Amino acid sequence: MESVAVAAAAAVAEPPQKRQRTPLQSYEAIPPEEERMLKQALANSKKDLGREPLSAVPFGPTYYPTVEEFSDDPLLYFAKIRSEAEKYGICKIVPPKGWNPPFALNVDCPKKFQTKDQSVHRLQEGISFGDGADYNFKEYQKYSSAWSKEWKEKHYTAPEKAVPEAHKSLIPGSLETVMSESQAPAVPTVSSAVQSNETLGEEGKQGEDAPTPKMTPANLERDYWDIVEGASKEIDVDYGNDVDTSEHGSGFPISDRGRSVNSPGFQSGQTNEDLPEPAFGSEEYYKETFWNLNNIPNSKHSVLRHLKVGINGINVPWLYFGALFSTFCWHNEDNYMYSINYHHKGAPKQWYGVPGTKHDAEGVERVFRSYLSMKMRDVPDLLHHITTSFSPRLLKQEGVPVCKLLQHAGEFIVTFPRAFHGGFSLGPNCGEAVNFAYQDWIPHAVDANERYRTFARPSVFSHDRLVYTMAHHINELQTKAVCDSLAQELRRLMKEELQLRQKLIAAGVRDVSNDVDLPPNRLDQLDEESADYDDKRLCHSCKHICFFSAVCCECSDSKVSCLRHSHYMCRCSIKRKYILIWTPESEMNEAIAKVEKRGEELGDSKPVAEAIASSGPLDEAPGSSNDGTVHETYEVSTKPIVPIEPELVSSDASIASSPERDASPPVQRTASSNVAAQQPVQDAAVSTNTGALKTPPEQDISGANDVIVAPIPNSGAAPSTVQQPAAVAPVAAAAAAPSSTQQPAVAPVGTPNVQAVIEQPATVAPAATGNVQSVVDTASPTFVAATSNASTANPANDTSNPTALASSSSTATATASME
Repeated sequence: MESVAVAAAAAVAEPPQKRQRTPLQSYEAIPPEEERMLKQALANSKKDLGREPLSAVPFGPTYYPTVEEFSDDPLLYFAKIRSEAEKYGICKIVPPKGWNPPFALNVDCPKKFQTKDQSVHRLQEGISFGDGADYNFKEYQKYSSAWSKEWKEKHYTAPEKAVPEAHKSLIPGSLETVMSESQAPAVPTVSSAVQSNETLGEEGKQGEDAPTPKMTPANLERDYWDIVEGASKEIDVDYGNDVDTSEHGSGFPISDRGRSVNSPGFQSGQTNEDLPEPAFGSEEYYKETFWNLNNIPNSKHSVLRHLKVGINGINVPWLYFGALFSTFCWHNEDNYMYSINYHHKGAPKQWYGVPGTKHDAEGVERVFRSYLSMKMRDVPDLLHHITTSFSPRLLKQEGVPVCKLLQHAGEFIVTFPRAFHGGFSLGPNCGEAVNFAYQDWIPHAVDANERYRTFARPSVFSHDRLVYTMAHHINELQTKAVCDSLAQELRRLMKEELQLRQKLIAAGVRDVSNDVDLPPNRLDQLDEESADYDDKRLCHSCKHICFFSAVCCECSDSKVSCLRHSHYMCRCSIKRKYILIWTPESEMNEAIAKVEKRGEELGDSKPVAEAIASSGPLDEAPGSSNDGTVHETYEVSTKPIVPIEPELVSSDASIASSPERDASPPVQRTASSNVAAQQPVQDAAVSTNTGALKTPPEQDISGANDVIVAPIPNSGAAPSTVQQPAAVAPVAAAAAAPSSTQQPAVAPVGTPNVQAVIEQPATVAPAATGNVQSVVDTASPTFVAATSNASTANPANDTSNPTALASSSSTATATASME
């Protein structure tokens, strides 16, 4: 009993055991950018809980013109179907039987083109594309065919029929013949696509008894969006987009009648339009028809025929070399123009389109802002970068009407003004695209012009110049509706112009137009000289081309401003600023009167059919009854579009991303080689129509975004004679004995005691400083054109820091991909 008591007492005496504290876990802080992206991803996942099947996206319209209709101008055919087709944003044109144009591209040319490295699994993030490998035509076909064959072998070949490893080297075009085993990329399977009941085609069948799925457009579409939306696989593809046909050749033959910018007689105007049209299907027909994409921008019904300067992607076609899953992301065309895309050869392309109404286009932008709000806060003009792709069912889920089309070789796709479109390739192919503008495009051009000014984005050509040029070709205006639309826009431009002129002059801005002999605006056409001149008068703030007038200041010999943003140009007193006027009020009134008179003459003409406004989901489109069947049953080819020698080795066959490739910093893609302003895509649009600049090494290039304009003296300036059709005219200083300077390369400018007489067709006069005569060697034009990477959408934040220099080029470039 005593022992028990002692044991109990000892137990009580022992201190109780303490509970152990859980050791603190250390957490690593993630960078703010990653945290923002994580929050955005979580918010997006809540919106995308349920996904409609892709089969719920309706097909767009398909049209089958007759031989007679195909023998006429295509713009007349588009005007005929516009009221019905424009409702869908895009449509497909299937040529009549007998259409068989030659493939004019030199497939044996060793010259290489650049590609973009597209991370397909990251297309929803809005990131920039890096540079892919450089290929010539056959190297790219080898690469793209091998990639398609590998995908098919891994995902669309029955296991019992799989080719043994020992025999793979015998397969022409397999990756094993292109690269060594150590270099071959590991392409992961898309099990979600292959194993799903939807892909298997028979509900509930899986395992060994399941039928082998075919590599159809429907299955590849599901594969593609599983990669894009689920990011389950890391796939990188090299895409040969925006390949310059002036440099690499067109898939169509070149016109002998001067109908193409690249035709011998185009610049001289020798078009031989009096000759009869060649018969459909003849060799000459394929050269001269306006269905030839080299010719369609210069159709007599196209507004772009007034452009006599080649602009890549606008009136000079671009080539597109596609591979499996290479993507042309959501975008609409430069200046909201029409576009036409022809599929020369190869595997089909999957297209998606949204109607071009203001409501529907803003719906696409709303989805972008909703799902990429963080990104668009930093990059407000993300849509112009053409680097983002969202599923059509996501747009449909958000109430945006959307349709799709499957484009086979030999078929055209037409996109309507402002219509967003995008898509991807289903295998090796080659296409070509270009813009055109029917006369009904004017209202869309107005909207595009205003949008560009909001984002300080240069236009590929001057909107004001083009509509004013149309007004000086009144006999080409076809209907009263077109005349009314043009007159309305001219009146709007004149009203704003005159109101701002009066307001600025009343505030103290000096009008020196009568003291300066400004070169007149050329109105018969927009040629290279005119385009160069326009490049020199970009508004310092909004990058609008100052066609009618511009404001300058004595503080700078390089800045000009449009009348809207003269107060953003500098902080100087208003009394130091002056206005240059190229187009007086009387000339504007005269142009409007001519257009209105032409409209009265066409009063009884047949009006242009109005497009059906889109409202809600799209109905079944005309000509689309069999598209669903073709989409589910057509087996996509993996073959290259031309025979490839087995021994040909691709310059880069890497198709699936690796950890090393992902870890490396993204390569910033620059503009194409014919554009001087080379800047990263993530910072600005791919390219602009800016001119170019050769700057001596010792030259100070501060303010390189600016246009050279001589300061105006405070008072007492005597008029000077300036004959500079390609430069903004300086104003001479006061009261001086005249001196004659007629040097083609060196332009002295008068001091306060000298009046300058300058006769230089393509140089810019430097400004006078003090009493010292400034002599600048201008053997090469040394102007600087503003670049597209404006500081922000708000002109007040413009820092005027130069980011790129431009150099004179005979061909300007568009910013948007045509596909």
